Amino acid sequence: MEVIQKALNEALDAFDFGAPVVGAIRFGQGHINDTFVVHTQPENLCCRRFILQRMSPAAFKRPDQLMENIISVTDYLGREIEKNGGDRSREALEVLRPKNGEPFFVDSEGGPWRLYPFVEHTICYQSAETPALFAASGRAFGRFQKLLRDYPADTLYETIPNFHNTEDRLAKLKAAVESDPLGRAAECQPEIRFMLDREADCSVALDAMREGKLPLRVTHNDTKLNNVLMDDKTGEGVCIIDLDTVMPGLSINDFGDSIRFGANHCAEDETDLTKVNLDLELFDAYTRAFLSEAGDALTGEEIAFLPWGAKLMTLECGIRFLTDYLSGDVYFHIAREKHNLDRCRTQCKLVSDMEAHWDELKAIVAKYH
Repeated sequence: MEVIQKALNEALDAFDFGAPVVGAIRFGQGHINDTFVVHTQPENLCCRRFILQRMSPAAFKRPDQLMENIISVTDYLGREIEKNGGDRSREALEVLRPKNGEPFFVDSEGGPWRLYPFVEHTICYQSAETPALFAASGRAFGRFQKLLRDYPADTLYETIPNFHNTEDRLAKLKAAVESDPLGRAAECQPEIRFMLDREADCSVALDAMREGKLPLRVTHNDTKLNNVLMDDKTGEGVCIIDLDTVMPGLSINDFGDSIRFGANHCAEDETDLTKVNLDLELFDAYTRAFLSEAGDALTGEEIAFLPWGAKLMTLECGIRFLTDYLSGDVYFHIAREKHNLDRCRTQCKLVSDMEAHWDELKAIVAKYH
C-alpha cells in the first residue's frame, strides 16, 4: 500500500464524520498539500462532503502554529459574520477537530491532517474570465480585511518569516548573483540590473511600516482568484480559502498580489512579452470592488499606498523567480528549461507597465477613495 493511501486510511479513522464514509478521492489543483474530498452517506439524507487535507511537512515545519492561526482567525471570522447577519457555515471555514480533540491529526509517518466541511454550491475559478468575476474576488478579499480589522494581528504566528520582506528577498538575490552556482548570472544581466535599479523601491512599504504609516494587519498573503469560493448561481465570492499563509502583514500586499495575478490576460510564464500588459480596466474593476468593502477599514495612508502594493508584490515575485533560477530551480517547480527565468521576465514586464501607467493607477485609487 502506498504511503499516502495508508496515511489517508489512518486519517479517515481519526475523524468522526457523523455518517459512514463511502469514498475519498483526490481533489483540486493544489501543488503543496494532499487534498481529498470525502463523501459520507447519512441515513435518509443527501450525501455530505468534507475536505480532508494532509498539510505538507516540507512546506510547513510548524503545523501547530499554522493551525492555531487558522483556528483563531476562522473562529473570529465566524463570530463577525454571525454578528452581521451572515451565514457562518458558508462564509467562513470551520476546522473540524479529530476524535482526540486536538487541532489536527498526525499520521504514523508524521504527516499532519485537518478537516473542513465542504462548502456546497460554490465554484473555484483558476483565472478571471470576466471583469465581473475579478471584481467579485475583490469584494471578497475586501470583506476579509473589513471583518478582521480589529483582530490583533501581532498575536498571530509568523509561519513563514520574512515572507513579504522585499529587502530580504533582494538580499537573497544579491547572494545568488554573487555565488552564481550554475554560472547562469551572465545570461541574466538585464533582469539582474532591472531588480538592482529598483533597490530603493524594495524599502518603500517597509519604511512606511517602520514609520507607523502602514499598520500591521491580518493578511491572507496568497490572494489569487482561486482562493475564493464563488456562489454557483450569483457569481459572488462566498468564502476565502487556503489560509495557510494567514499571518501578520500589510493590507497593500494582499491587494497587490491580487493585481499581480489577475489584472492581465497572460500566463505567469508567458514567453511572448508583447502579450504581458497591465489591464487598467481590470485594475479599476478590482480597486472599486475591494474598496467598496474594505475602504472604511483601511487608513488613508493604506489606500494611497495601494499602487505600491501592486508594484512591490510583482517586483518581489520577479526577484524570487530570478533568485530561484540562479540557484538551480530549487524552490519553484519547473516544466521546461529557463522556466523560472521566463516567469521573472513576465513580472519585470508587468512592473514596467505599472510604472508607465503610475499616474493612472493613483488616479483610479483616488477615484474610489
